[in-house]
Amino acid sequence: MIQSSISDANFCIIGAIYIHSYWDTITSINKKGGATMSYNDGGFGRSNRGYGRDRGYGGNRRFDDGPKPVETGKEYDVSITEISRKGDGIARVDGFVIFVKGGQVGQNAKVKITQVGGRFATADVVGEGSPQPAAEPAS
Repeated sequence: MIQSSISDANFCIIGAIYIHSYWDTITSINKKGGATMSYNDGGFGRSNRGYGRDRGYGGNRRFDDGPKPVETGKEYDVSITEISRKGDGIARVDGFVIFVKGGQVGQNAKVKITQVGGRFATADVVGEGSPQPAAEPAS
């Protein structure tokens, strides 16, 4: 019975020392401007797992907001070189990607731009295009 009491006392002392040293570590880090212990920022020694942050693989990549080589409502002669996963044709004007609804690989078409985004544009086929891909608006 006495031995059990000593073991329990030793356990309590060891636990108190561990908690005290852990608390000293946390408070000394906070005083130095280091990590903080909080549920809001992921806790001591943990990251926020990338939610709402740049994760290093394009999560917060900014794209050029400058002028695009195409404009909404204008027509262009393009050559469709690929098919997208959704089945639209893919053409390029000065390297800028245009998804062409109903386009087929190898087709030269006159397309009308329906929407211009940061990385690509969408277009509809409005007629037969010239044999070469052109970067200039069709007349």
